[in-house]
Amino acid sequence: MKVMIVEDEMLLAMELESEVEMAGHIVTGLAMSSTQARQQIGSSKPDFAFVDIHLMDGPTGIDVGRELAASGIPYVFVSGNIKKIPDDFAGALGAIEKPYTMRGMKNALAYVSAIIQGDESGSPPASLVLADDANAGRRPA
Repeated sequence: MKVMIVEDEMLLAMELESEVEMAGHIVTGLAMSSTQARQQIGSSKPDFAFVDIHLMDGPTGIDVGRELAASGIPYVFVSGNIKKIPDDFAGALGAIEKPYTMRGMKNALAYVSAIIQGDESGSPPASLVLADDANAGRRPA
């Protein structure tokens, strides 16, 4: 699977890149701003993306996410404050809250990879908050 990483903290981006590659996937690129992300969406055609909400040019990760969703590219937010994610999750599959463990990220990547390949038999790992689950908690009873 080709994975794009949208993260403005270089150390986190590099750690995530290493995890993605060790899991057998290809990193199509690292983007630190919405401008870089938009360029990569068009040029690298990723199968999936990890997207931080706050990038070098501000809280523009949500806009990047909406563009990914509009392009049919599934993605997961990675953020220190998942409460900033809109109620509709901007089309994301879910979110992983920082700080995360590499094991949690690896488990989330394996789950998402299976979903993208059409295998929905697995259970989501604790590290991944699915959009449907988060929205169920926000809806009035």
